[in-house]
Amino acid sequence: MANSTTRSKYTEDDVPVKSITNGQIILDNGQKVTGVKIMPRNIFILDSGMQNAIITNLKTVYNVIDYEFWTVVADRPVDINVYLSQLQLLYNTTTDPARRKIINDDINKANMFTNNNVVDTEYFLLFKEKDGELINKRIRNLINNFANAGLTAFQTTNDDLRMILDNFLNGGQTTEFGTVLS
Repeated sequence: MANSTTRSKYTEDDVPVKSITNGQIILDNGQKVTGVKIMPRNIFILDSGMQNAIITNLKTVYNVIDYEFWTVVADRPVDINVYLSQLQLLYNTTTDPARRKIINDDINKANMFTNNNVVDTEYFLLFKEKDGELINKRIRNLINNFANAGLTAFQTTNDDLRMILDNFLNGGQTTEFGTVLS
């Protein structure tokens, strides 16, 4: 007879995630977690007046949000395998020694990146809500408000949300929730 107090060794078994669809995490209680991905922008290359304007506008964006939200910073591994393959093909078809050296230097630099687990840092603003109409309104408002602050934002994708869960639950290791292998 199985022990009823035996717990799974997998963290995700204790997380109330029913599914991830349409850029939303559907929880067991029917609530949905979603939001926007905010594209990074280096404001430090701008003049100080523009920097101050963006910071002031960001304060306004956050101050008009009248619901609970989370800001999430997540690292996503960079996959440059296609780029490396293209460089290798170019190297194989190039006969000029100077060009081959430049291409080889690029291949070595790319290999250094892949060997050092280089990541892209991504920024998200997430919230939880049940009402689909309210979700759409909040996402539209966030996208517009960030645009007014000089930043580009998009609704989260299923891949974004899976990556966020993987970062928090599995130390960045990719999982395949609900995938059936034959």
